[in-house]
Amino acid sequence: MFSIENNNIVALVAAAKEGFAKAYAPYSQFQVGAAALTATGKIVQGCNVENASYGLTVCAERNCLAQGVISGEQAFSAIVIYTNQDKLTPPCGACRQVIAEFLAPEALVMAVNHNNDTKQWTVNQLLPDAFMPKDLLEK
Repeated sequence: MFSIENNNIVALVAAAKEGFAKAYAPYSQFQVGAAALTATGKIVQGCNVENASYGLTVCAERNCLAQGVISGEQAFSAIVIYTNQDKLTPPCGACRQVIAEFLAPEALVMAVNHNNDTKQWTVNQLLPDAFMPKDLLEK
């Protein structure tokens, strides 16, 4: 796993909590915040945004990484997901695929909750043998 300085982890958790507070989850009441550290050292954040047509809901992790891309970043070294659930919440399958697109296989993915419990994975642990851009080029 890539080494992330403790002060960066603290800042990522704080940013993920801020994202959590902005979540739009009127249907499920399941708020999620996320924050990612870019390869250039910036922190971007996101939150889940629900929709009355449930399939159109966008997760915090994907919104977070999209915010980074919008700001000109395409490489990230870590992502933190924050919820107020007692059980730590890993990224869903769609988010795992998007995370694998933008973070290295050994990059940090961390779940944090309101009790400050944490669980850490690498991208590769969450999505081994991910479908990647190179798979589009190989014949």
